[in-house]
Amino acid sequence: MKPALEIKNLCKQYHDFEMKGINLTLPSGYIMGLIGPNGAGKTTLIKLILGIIPRKSGEIKVFGMDNSAHETEIKSRIGFVHEEPCYHNYLKVKEASSLFSRFYPDWDQGHFQTHCEDFNIPLNKRISALSRGTKMKLSLALALSHDADFLLMDEPTTGLDPVFRRELLKMFSGVIQNQNKAVLFSTHISSDLERTADYITYLQNGNIFFSGTKDHLFETWALVKGGTDILDHRAQKLFKGIRKSRYGFKALISDKEKVQLVLSGKNYVMEKPSLDDLMFLLSKGKINA
Repeated sequence: MKPALEIKNLCKQYHDFEMKGINLTLPSGYIMGLIGPNGAGKTTLIKLILGIIPRKSGEIKVFGMDNSAHETEIKSRIGFVHEEPCYHNYLKVKEASSLFSRFYPDWDQGHFQTHCEDFNIPLNKRISALSRGTKMKLSLALALSHDADFLLMDEPTTGLDPVFRRELLKMFSGVIQNQNKAVLFSTHISSDLERTADYITYLQNGNIFFSGTKDHLFETWALVKGGTDILDHRAQKLFKGIRKSRYGFKALISDKEKVQLVLSGKNYVMEKPSLDDLMFLLSKGKINA
């Protein structure tokens, strides 16, 4: 089976920002979470996948097809949600569905109406009268109503209440029960990823710091805490991201055995990091490449 998404040596350059050598693979049947600080390149990457902006070089394949050469076919199989939905506000919800249905050969109006009922979206209400959260729910209903093989979502949980957010993440898990489908979504809410994602890709300054399965990420990385008295030069070279204070330090490592050897006999604690730990220390701490 072809991967849902395969990116090789992707490069994109603006006057003040550059993505260089991006490589990642999302197999069909899985969910990938895309994380990173503001300005890391998450939205740019999603736009590149959709072909909204051109790449400088590299390959982007969706369902095994080049995303530029097979743009129409690929987009008909993608369900897309943007963090700030933009519609013709004078339209009613049911009119928006009639408009969107023209672009998707597999559109199912019955599914759309069911999603609107489940999401409490009034069909006869104008989009301009919907709350921000309900507009996001409408985006999700539209994306889920044409049997998309690939759900591509930029901050889809923005503006959603915690109860609906959990229901949505459960829905993502239901989508990939069909092994031909996949989900990629960016988010700042790490608990959503820890609950749902199979793969994690972390972007920083336009580069991928890591991309792989969530299980491998937590097996490989660890959080070390201790007093600053144990921070000799040899130890600090092993830390990927470190934050110091008057009370001690905490740091990320990706080689547990070597750290245990270097810090043998010293007073420290090693524990499993959270995604919040990873994002904070890699974006705010001192980083050793």
